[in-house]
Amino acid sequence: MSDNAPSPKLRLTGVTKSFVAPRTGQQTLAVAEMNLDIETGEFICIVGPSGCGKSTVLNMIAGLDVPTGGTIEKDGQAIRGPGADRGVMFQDYALMPWQTAEGNVGFGLRHGTPGQDLNQQQRQQRIAHFIDLVGLRGSEHKYPHQLSGGMRQRVALARLLANGPDILLLDEPLGALDAQTRLILQAELLRIWGETSPVTERKTAIFITHDIEEAVLLADRVVVMSSHPGRVRDVVTIDLPRPRAGSARTHPRFGVLVEQIWSLIRDEAYRAIGGDESFAKPTEEATA
Repeated sequence: MSDNAPSPKLRLTGVTKSFVAPRTGQQTLAVAEMNLDIETGEFICIVGPSGCGKSTVLNMIAGLDVPTGGTIEKDGQAIRGPGADRGVMFQDYALMPWQTAEGNVGFGLRHGTPGQDLNQQQRQQRIAHFIDLVGLRGSEHKYPHQLSGGMRQRVALARLLANGPDILLLDEPLGALDAQTRLILQAELLRIWGETSPVTERKTAIFITHDIEEAVLLADRVVVMSSHPGRVRDVVTIDLPRPRAGSARTHPRFGVLVEQIWSLIRDEAYRAIGGDESFAKPTEEATA
């Protein structure tokens, strides 16, 4: 790379994370020597066996945790803590039960840094825009307990977007949803992210998932991690055309990419649940 080349949106260089058990003092290496560049407007999915450090990496990018070694840079500047330029969405929604959907979406605008330069009318217009964008019009005055899981997740997504981050950090946001709702929200997420828009107009997104098909559907590239400690085993480019929401799963390359990624993590995934990975592999006799 030349000295004049622009910095990637995110750069992880030699990132390592260790945890120390408070009682024994024993040190566990969770993530080791992670190197990764992520460009503006990319949709990156991270997959790997349970315990490989996916969420730890996301938390370090968010500034919620600090690397033991290495550096994480955004636009060429070191990340030293949380910031409004990075928005995080978790699987459990983290909605405030005493606030309506509208109140949850607008909380950061009304009480935090993202809305400090907006007047009351501008804040309300921004809240209304994102409520419409995620399809919540008509439900904005309902409380979380009055909403389905899919609708609560839409509230969490609208809240994330309303705060205007450059980077979306999504930690298994669809993992707790039923299969049908999950399929619907995958398509909605692609629409909201702007897969039909120019790359320069898209948010940079990093999405953690255990679902390989979901990763192939959503991502430009899939980062495959191995565990004990967590390392980047491979980065798979998803060469499927966009938009994908309607027909990607029937594309001839879809199944090939799913199998390619599964082959990279299959053995570790079986070991993680105490299974025998040999059951996942065809025998010579079966393939003869």
